[in-house]
Amino acid sequence: MKKSDIYILASALISMLLSIYLWFSVDKDAGLFVGLWVPSLLGFGVYIKTIYGGRHE
Repeated sequence: MKKSDIYILASALISMLLSIYLWFSVDKDAGLFVGLWVPSLLGFGVYIKTIYGGRHE
């Protein structure tokens, strides 16, 4: 795994944890909003890997 893969997975994990926290303690709507970031971040990661996958850094 490259450093960029770790950053994208970490950002998705942090977003998921923040979403769970918001859902149970602050506001369910805010938790849902932040929870929608997870698939968006992972989709962005797949897009970046597709575009730059064949190139070497």
